[in-house]
Amino acid sequence: MTGTSVLYQSLLLAQREDSPKHPQLNIIRLKEQECLSLLKRCNNMDQFKQVHAQLLKWGLFSNSFAATNLVATCALSDWGSMDYACSIFRQIDDPVAFQFNTLIRGLVKDIQFEEALFLYVEMVERGVKPDHFTYPILLKASARLRGLEEGMQIHGHVFKLGFQGDLFVQNALINMYGKCEEIEFSCAIFNQMDQKSVASWSAIIAAHAKVGLWYECLMLFGEMNSEGCWRPEETTLVTLLSACTHLGALHLGKCTHSSFLRNISELNIIVQTSLIDMYVKCGCLDKGLCLFQTMPERNRLSYSVLISGLAMHGRGQEALRLFSEMLRQGLEPDDVVYVGVLSACSHAGLVDEGLRCFERMITEHGIVPTLQHYGCMVDLIGRAGLLGEALGFIKKMPIELNDVVWRSLLSACKVHHDLEIGEIAAKSLFQLSSQNPSDYVVLSNMYARAQKWDDVARTRIEMARKGLNQTPGFSWVEVSRKVYKFVSQDRSHPKWDNIYEMIHQMEWQLKFEGYSPDTSQVLLDVDEDEKKERLKGHSQKLAIAFALIHTSQGSPIRIARSLRMCNDCHTYTKLISVIYEREIIVRDRKQFHYFKDGTCSCRDYW
Repeated sequence: MTGTSVLYQSLLLAQREDSPKHPQLNIIRLKEQECLSLLKRCNNMDQFKQVHAQLLKWGLFSNSFAATNLVATCALSDWGSMDYACSIFRQIDDPVAFQFNTLIRGLVKDIQFEEALFLYVEMVERGVKPDHFTYPILLKASARLRGLEEGMQIHGHVFKLGFQGDLFVQNALINMYGKCEEIEFSCAIFNQMDQKSVASWSAIIAAHAKVGLWYECLMLFGEMNSEGCWRPEETTLVTLLSACTHLGALHLGKCTHSSFLRNISELNIIVQTSLIDMYVKCGCLDKGLCLFQTMPERNRLSYSVLISGLAMHGRGQEALRLFSEMLRQGLEPDDVVYVGVLSACSHAGLVDEGLRCFERMITEHGIVPTLQHYGCMVDLIGRAGLLGEALGFIKKMPIELNDVVWRSLLSACKVHHDLEIGEIAAKSLFQLSSQNPSDYVVLSNMYARAQKWDDVARTRIEMARKGLNQTPGFSWVEVSRKVYKFVSQDRSHPKWDNIYEMIHQMEWQLKFEGYSPDTSQVLLDVDEDEKKERLKGHSQKLAIAFALIHTSQGSPIRIARSLRMCNDCHTYTKLISVIYEREIIVRDRKQFHYFKDGTCSCRDYW
């Protein structure tokens, strides 16, 4: 520690600090106030060091208040230096909890998360007792590191010292477990809280979003609103937008947009881009385009989101035009933008354009293709039915292959019923130790279509041996501001009898339109009647029936699916759009289908 001046030490022994007999003491007190005032006005390290020198010159560093202010200013200011802050901290003989907390905050702010945890260990080893301000920032460091083990140890310390009931600590624990994808622990803490703040609700909603429980995010927000006590934070509204985006819940997305307009004075570019993403992925492309056109400022992410949105809607030529506009604006594309561009070519069947873009990405923009780009190219070539060329393209790839590339080829083989190349793709996936049950299901279905039942049984047995279970396909539909989920062959809905009665009426009407169930889509060794019954229970048909019952005549129906649509559902939905005079928008994973007047926007290319 820097030594204290003899003058200052002698003055400390004075009978009264304000004694008129010791005017020098008043001078030093004024000097201290002056230095601290200068410290507040510092806006760079040069100014800070000058103030630091003055405090040392006047022997004021030993004053805990002055030393604390030095550490805090240097560690927490945008212009500060953590190395310099640490050097000041090391000159303090016996730092207290507040000084440790300040430096830990600075380290976390400086993205030095491991160092922050090490400093906490030193704090404990030196016998400095942490307080309730210590743990929220430590848990934030653990969350950013995805350090579950460290976070649980800190949680243990929280219990040991009796801070488990502190609101800020509880919020930090919910957030930490959420970031580490331990949603059960987050929920347990949230449910045990005696009082909750808006930050508590934000943390638990974000925890569910982290593991993709989008429906639960909306339910939690509904509970939060029903309490009527809190105004949602901007981060919570962004999370809700993501939930609406994933669920295809347009009406709820519009409500979230309204909440932004009511609660946020000026929407930043990130929020504006999130809104565009929500609208295009909820099937309202025109609204997304309108928001994009009215943005006062656009960045690369804004263009990337809209290019990807146009790709999902099968509007490849428009996506390419937007990409050209982006280049004219002087924005340099990155690998993410090119994924959107190549996807747009793939969904629209623009093979030649996609090949040219791929070449341009490498030669003109110097982007080294990733496996995601190669996957897009295999999808592009494979969708067009050029399966031999797609396999040749894979064999020439200069990088080690992963499951994404082979899965793209396997999917294309399923569409075009090429069992020979499909077996090659599947075998390559299995050699990569694929634990994705859908790979086995696709191969099994291809064998079933070819009526190779022994191979079907062998593939299913292998799935069972590896403990792989396929999640049944499901569809979401938004009705009266609520999102409803339907699983294939579902009879769990409270009104399932009404839904199946509607299915019966729909099929009666379909007969007059010449509809005949495509039983080749039922890949089971059962009789034709059983296959027809199974086709009736596809989740998309259940969702349509439910929407027809509970929505007004002429209103659009919006559905989001978890699995790729089968040919029978595609034909079925085209005819339903004519019979009931409805526009039906279906998001089929990463592609939209607009069914209207008996046609689909994909032109039967998907």
